[in-house]
Amino acid sequence: MLVAALFMLAAAFTATADARIGIGRAQLVTPSPKTKHPRPGATVSGRVKWTVAVKRRGFKRVVFVVDGRRRIHRGRTTTATLNTRRLSNGRHTLTAVAVWPGGHRSASRPVRIRVRNSSLTNPPTDEPVNEARNGPGTIYWGAQIGDHLTGTQAPWDINAIQAFEGMAGKRQSLIHFAAPFANCAATPCYRYPFPTTLMQRIRDRGAIPFFSWASQSIGQAGDPSVQPNFQLSDVIAGTHDAHIRAFAEEARAWGHPYFLRFNFEMNGTWFPWSEGVNGNRTGEFVAAWRHVHDIFRDVGATNTTWVWCPNVDPSSRWQDIRSLYPGDAYVDWTCLDGYNWGTNSGGATVTSPNGWQTFDELYSRSYRLITREIAPSKPMVIGEIGSSEYGGSKAAWTRDALARIPSYSKIRALVWFETYADGMDWPIGTSASSVSAFAEGIGNPAYRPDASGDIGSGPVAPPA
Repeated sequence: MLVAALFMLAAAFTATADARIGIGRAQLVTPSPKTKHPRPGATVSGRVKWTVAVKRRGFKRVVFVVDGRRRIHRGRTTTATLNTRRLSNGRHTLTAVAVWPGGHRSASRPVRIRVRNSSLTNPPTDEPVNEARNGPGTIYWGAQIGDHLTGTQAPWDINAIQAFEGMAGKRQSLIHFAAPFANCAATPCYRYPFPTTLMQRIRDRGAIPFFSWASQSIGQAGDPSVQPNFQLSDVIAGTHDAHIRAFAEEARAWGHPYFLRFNFEMNGTWFPWSEGVNGNRTGEFVAAWRHVHDIFRDVGATNTTWVWCPNVDPSSRWQDIRSLYPGDAYVDWTCLDGYNWGTNSGGATVTSPNGWQTFDELYSRSYRLITREIAPSKPMVIGEIGSSEYGGSKAAWTRDALARIPSYSKIRALVWFETYADGMDWPIGTSASSVSAFAEGIGNPAYRPDASGDIGSGPVAPPA
């Protein structure tokens, strides 16, 4: 994902795909795939194995589509998991599409099934959120600011903060920065301590530190998701306990509230702390999270606000986040990251972003899943967000997103990604219209400036 700078952990980008595949435009190639299971007319519930057969070899991938518009999986396999809890009770249509070299497609005959979920609670839908709006000053806001404004990123350079706030026309109540456990460019690895000076610098400006921390190293060659010395099993076994405990003790000694977004975007495949990569196994993410959390609790670092932050997943492409939630006792705020990549794929090799997507298209499904099923009692922060200029109007997208966010009542904090990375044009200054739209949107009184003076001493509560 992003190239990590010294003492800064790279932020990860959304990996979203088109929610609509256009089955009606599929070009016929013989033979077409055939759905073997479930059978036509079957009544299904829970997690159902969806199996198709493709007689001719050489296909590039198979795309599994529900009701002609919702892609639940794509890959070089002929099986997928259909989770009926994400569908309403009643009739649904399953179609498999084989994609062949040259872009030709062949679609299976539709298979019609009936979903009968035992739960009385309907799963999330793709309809607009339409919740009660937050009031004035009820959303903390801020940004992760790169080095493009002054040559040095924030908060190392206060001038970068001032330059961004000058464009926004408003002071931030959050400032985001990041670090991994270690830098292993040399031997032995250098372990990053708790950044007390930078934390205090942010607080002195009247903002709350929003710090992303991850169990990985930077400075190594090769695939950044493969780090044998930083597997989740190492965290669980206590290999990094001395560093974690020292970090937690320094956090307690500083004593002021801050957000800790630990091992974020865990439902993807691009970071070494995700299950299914780097030798990590099912169930280890939660165990590692709880282990680190317990150390902070044991040393009394109660000023730490724990942020659990998966990536948005509008097409159900990534790991089911239900199994990755550590539990209410281990999480203070939930979180989502998500970007509108547009038609600019940048330098991304992992995410394969595809198509212009509105804020609602990116966020609504994952938001509902978290706020209605996984953690309904927790406030939410958007940990990373931005839009490309390519594929539509970045200004219009930004204006729409900032207008819609207050209607998502659980979202009580927002962090904009003000950084060039992966060949992408995320910063607001890519056009005069983008700057104007951002300033207009963040000028909404719902977005609160200057917050550190009245947030108490424990975990950060949502603004009143």
